[in-house]
Amino acid sequence: MTVGRKVQSTIPRARTRKLTIVAQDPAVRDSRGRIITAEVDVPAEELARGPLGYRVHVIDYDGSTRTLYAPLEYESSATGVYKDPFRNPSNGTILSNPQFHAQNVYAIVMRTLARFEFALGRRVSWGFHGHQLKVAPHAFADANAFYSEDDQALMFGYFPGRRGMVFSCLSHDVVAHETTHALIDGLRGRFTDPSSPDQAAFHEGFSDVVALLSVFSIRDVVETILDRHIAGAKKRRRPRTAALVHEDDLTDTALRESLLFGLAKEMGQEMADMRGQALRRSVTLTPDDVKGEAFDEPHRRGEILVAAMMNAFLGVIVQRLRSLGRIQGRFFDRQRVAEEAAESADYLLTMTIRALDYTPPVHVEFPDFLSALVTADHEIRPDDSKYGFRKHLINNFARYGIKPSPGTSAEGFWLGPEGQLVNDRIRFESMTRDPDEVFRFVWENRDVIGLSEGAFTRILSVRPCLRVAPDDGFPLRETVAECMQIIQITARELAAFGIEKPPDMDPEQKVSLEGGFTLIFDEYGRLKFAIAKRLFDKKRPEVQARQSRRLADLWRYGHYRRGASLTRRFSAMHRQRSLGAARSFNEGW
Repeated sequence: MTVGRKVQSTIPRARTRKLTIVAQDPAVRDSRGRIITAEVDVPAEELARGPLGYRVHVIDYDGSTRTLYAPLEYESSATGVYKDPFRNPSNGTILSNPQFHAQNVYAIVMRTLARFEFALGRRVSWGFHGHQLKVAPHAFADANAFYSEDDQALMFGYFPGRRGMVFSCLSHDVVAHETTHALIDGLRGRFTDPSSPDQAAFHEGFSDVVALLSVFSIRDVVETILDRHIAGAKKRRRPRTAALVHEDDLTDTALRESLLFGLAKEMGQEMADMRGQALRRSVTLTPDDVKGEAFDEPHRRGEILVAAMMNAFLGVIVQRLRSLGRIQGRFFDRQRVAEEAAESADYLLTMTIRALDYTPPVHVEFPDFLSALVTADHEIRPDDSKYGFRKHLINNFARYGIKPSPGTSAEGFWLGPEGQLVNDRIRFESMTRDPDEVFRFVWENRDVIGLSEGAFTRILSVRPCLRVAPDDGFPLRETVAECMQIIQITARELAAFGIEKPPDMDPEQKVSLEGGFTLIFDEYGRLKFAIAKRLFDKKRPEVQARQSRRLADLWRYGHYRRGASLTRRFSAMHRQRSLGAARSFNEGW
């Protein structure tokens, strides 16, 4: 008789775990007065005390009171099934337990990171040399929160409010907003360089959009906001059950009032000193509101991006709801309405993040981002006829005076390179990971791509991606590379390049001119797009005109004044924004 050896079975560990967070903000509560929470999926890992994981380290030190709070410790799991220590928390626990605050920031940061990695189809690095982002839930006693590249950290403040102490670390949108700053810094590190008002505004506007769509992708939040802001209309119409929503409450105007303005109003009750005022302004802006000079100023300009994106979001929801069947006459099922809104937000969030890969690496402007949005989505989902995401984006951006970038197709897509490319001396496999191989390709094809030979040129990154089409599940493999060019000259020499010098600038003032390309290669190493912000181009006067505008803007906003900083300070920027100042500070741009 043969005796077999017993083989121990192994159970695959879970890839995600559920953790409870505040779904929006402690000011947003249900009909019973309970703070709205949600259990969200985050990447599973064996956490150390903190929580401390492979990408996030929560260090709960209060610099104002010099207090170090006890780190949160999770039970380890041999089976890969993890317990949520704060499932169904009371209002008291949410508001007063520092360890819940630690879990809240950890889970939202990891959820936001996971959303970026899902959308981009690869791992995403932070913008500093290190793998772990530090997060301080109670960093200081101040109405502020910010990302600090120097500290490799997110800092969240707290302050006394009308109903007690207000903790910015409990606001989902604030945590997601600051995390997005850190992620953009890793993906497009040159977006904090001094440039146009659009680029100066992009970090804030994009982070607001990601934060808002992250909140609206949680169905419980949508249901609560709908319930609270159409309650009066429901009472007037007296439907047979509270599970129904009248069609009059689902028009574009009604949803803007209930969802967008309703959320801003709720959050603004306690967070107005930090975010409420700016958010409330953004979601209510009309195209006529942004025509004044105030919206040429970088701190206000980001609100235009938020307005265009969120109005497109509303347009998609209204179109999707038309396909729903009504029940009981003119009423819709409340749960299905919330599901459609949450799914729309989730898809638009993916589009928004994925568009980053299709933006130029320097001097990004709102038209560039619009072209990046429609191109990135077209590559993964060519048929837009069902819900018209791209149509609504194009139309709503146009209402705010933003059209696709010059040189794109009639639909706003980036166009492929013009001319014959040289590939026979390039090693395809190396092109997916090696900056030197990509640089050889760029140099061999410098005339087609538009490289300026006399400038310093560097490949900033090479990132292979794998994305999955939402309709048929087929993978899209691409390689995304960033190429940057810099030349330093004096203001006196600008005329030789066809660039205008600001009238009052000293002729001996040193200026730095920058250009760059985002190169998108397909799975066979063929160049699909060379998304360019060229340094110079004698055949294209608009290139020199853009450089002239950039210098004029930097001169106007004080970049060349003695003592001005070359980078943005997010802490000062957020404080300036919360104060609603009419002018930007010198260090900003």
